[in-house]
Amino acid sequence: MHPETHLQLQHVRAADLRAEADAYRLTTEAVNTRRLRARVGWTLVEVGLRLASAPRTAVAVAC
Repeated sequence: MHPETHLQLQHVRAADLRAEADAYRLTTEAVNTRRLRARVGWTLVEVGLRLASAPRTAVAVAC
């Protein structure tokens, strides 16, 4: 095999690996964004439920 042919094959393989790495990076970023969105959403639900619940007096809390 000629060195130039071998070099061209290596360039093609390197380009494929870079594309695969970019796709993986974008996938992991999307997963992290979804996790953060879910955590923020559940935190807002919890805060909303605490605000909507009836306020307690000091006597009710002590019992």
